[in-house]
Amino acid sequence: QCPKTGRKYTEWCRLRRVGSGNRCALCKLNENCPDKYGEKITLKSHELTVHYFCLLMSSGVYQRGEENEGIYGFLVDDIKQEVSRSYRLKCAVCKKNGASVGCYIKSCRKMVHFPCGKQHQFIFQFTDPFPSYCKDHSPTQSLPVSSCVSEPLSCSVCLDPIEAVLSYSVLKCPACHGSWFHRDCVQNQAHSAAMFFFRCTLCNNKDMFQQEMLRMGIHIPERDAAWELEENAYGELLQVYQHCDAIKCLSHSGRTNSSRTGWFQILRCMLCGSRGTHRKCASLNTFETDWACEDCAAAVDATASLPRHTDSPQPAGQRRSRSSKRSLILTPRQSPIVCKRYCTSAKEILQELASQISQHHPSMPVVVSGNKVLEAAMELVKRSDFKPSHALAVRFTSSKHIPSSGNTRHFLSLLVQQLQNTIFEGPDGAKNLTLDAQALREDVYFDVGCLLSLSLIHGGPPLGFFSRALYQHLFNFPRDTPLTVEDMGNTGFTDKVKKIQESRSLEELREAMQSASEYLEVAGCMRPVDSLSDKDTLVEDIVSFHLITRLQLPFQRFCEGLKTLGVFDQVQMFPGAFVSLFCSSPDKLTAETMSALFTVKFSEQEETTGKESAVVTFWRHYLVECEVGRCATSLEDVLIYATSADVVPAIGFSPNPTLSFLNPLDPAGAFPKSQPSSNHLVLPVVPSYQVFKKNMEYAVCQLTVMQAI
Repeated sequence: QCPKTGRKYTEWCRLRRVGSGNRCALCKLNENCPDKYGEKITLKSHELTVHYFCLLMSSGVYQRGEENEGIYGFLVDDIKQEVSRSYRLKCAVCKKNGASVGCYIKSCRKMVHFPCGKQHQFIFQFTDPFPSYCKDHSPTQSLPVSSCVSEPLSCSVCLDPIEAVLSYSVLKCPACHGSWFHRDCVQNQAHSAAMFFFRCTLCNNKDMFQQEMLRMGIHIPERDAAWELEENAYGELLQVYQHCDAIKCLSHSGRTNSSRTGWFQILRCMLCGSRGTHRKCASLNTFETDWACEDCAAAVDATASLPRHTDSPQPAGQRRSRSSKRSLILTPRQSPIVCKRYCTSAKEILQELASQISQHHPSMPVVVSGNKVLEAAMELVKRSDFKPSHALAVRFTSSKHIPSSGNTRHFLSLLVQQLQNTIFEGPDGAKNLTLDAQALREDVYFDVGCLLSLSLIHGGPPLGFFSRALYQHLFNFPRDTPLTVEDMGNTGFTDKVKKIQESRSLEELREAMQSASEYLEVAGCMRPVDSLSDKDTLVEDIVSFHLITRLQLPFQRFCEGLKTLGVFDQVQMFPGAFVSLFCSSPDKLTAETMSALFTVKFSEQEETTGKESAVVTFWRHYLVECEVGRCATSLEDVLIYATSADVVPAIGFSPNPTLSFLNPLDPAGAFPKSQPSSNHLVLPVVPSYQVFKKNMEYAVCQLTVMQAI
């Protein structure tokens, strides 16, 4: 026996043999790859070398020491004892002895070396108690029942094509469900970004993303990001670019000379900062401070997504054509923002897009004569100075009783109603685009798309009138859903297509085709049929022609209009979140939703809080009676009284509706007051529900009558 350890001499010699040199005593590999196996640590005094991950995941050794003892708390004697224990265990992969890592499931007997486990799809969780799972018992991921994000086409890290099937080698983000990636790619990202910067590349979620990645066996180093550890990594940022890049520099002192002010002060590109010019060389005035180099100006111009009209007004009576529109050269303040990827609902995404609306620029005036809302809106988008990111200032000339604060919401609500009868056809709530040659010549499709986007961002109501077929063609959601005859709506040709579809014999099919021959010739679907089974393909081609092929140009212009303020791009990215906003009627108001819509703000005086709580009870009871029809007013009337909107806007209310209280000297004669500009309703403190109901009905009905005048 060894006099120091008491072990048998043969075992002591074996430990000396496997522990010496540069081979890991646990996995027997000589490789030094910190990303795969962890830090390779050698204790020369003990002639012991191990990979940190091999040690961390071994089933029979624990950190019983302090951090500075042994190897990060693993005592040397414990490590050697683990080497001895694992020597008797055979690896399930390579069939060699020394397997120290076992499946965490007690009933499972699989043992492997750490490197063999990585090759055999073992999952190692780098969280206490550092369990390991074999391929049969490893945790898995699953998709939610209804996901608002379509299946991915590429890895979010390397951008290479990816198979949209969750597996050991393919993972997804648990927050947005839209970011998928290869295991190796996300592991490389984790090693580079480390704990402080490792997050989903699409939705930017950090906490939930990191927890899920740890559960799926991704190692996240507890250190700063790799790029932060590079010596003098940001030294170049301390140098300010000082060079004139004009083709011909007019400075006698050279291209690098820059005065503090005047003609020969160097201005840097306001977009990239890596090009410069003297004011004189770029023909800039002495007061100008903004300048963009040719590369940046060309790039911004080429990628602009907000079409606008020409800057010069057109002569009266001259028809505007598609060629009279050009791409808007976007400045940084005007460029459409990229919505934060952690937004999961249409409301949140629209609120993010609404941050483009500038309150510092003059509002766009809109004057509405009578009920000609659509005409006023069309005139607005045809103006040469139209800016979709400017606020709207709406004025109705025919009514003096609508509060000015509610003009915009009232205008947008009427606008959405009237837009349904422009370039759309079909029943209410399920409209498709129609083919209108005059509308195509006047580019009405673009204008309507622009106005719909404008309404959504500026606080208009949910649209709710798109058919599922129209939404599917615009945004490819849901995928792989075939079009049917019902999607055509009640057009004059629908009945003839149904007869073709319902044919029970070859003769009936040919007769139905003959009765619709004129349309089939136009659609390019008139062809000989040899069997009854040909009708399915025929009907599919007819429906595709009617809903898609013949409307290609209208669809294109309509989509370009919807790109205003970035709406189309965000809906295309999150089609599941927006489908109800475009295709379903707004939810009917209920007493419960109305009550939850308003935030109650009680007074600070304790002696009045009890009375105000009673008024809140009156308010909720009043809403219930409005819902069941026991009041002279409806819930919509009450909402209009408080906010000037009859439905909750698609973007939500800003600010959120609130309730406060008024303590009058004469409670019986106190009436509620509304502040629609701030969505604020002031309720008087009254002694009974009868008085509260009477005063509420009087105030709300009075506004309704005045608006009708």
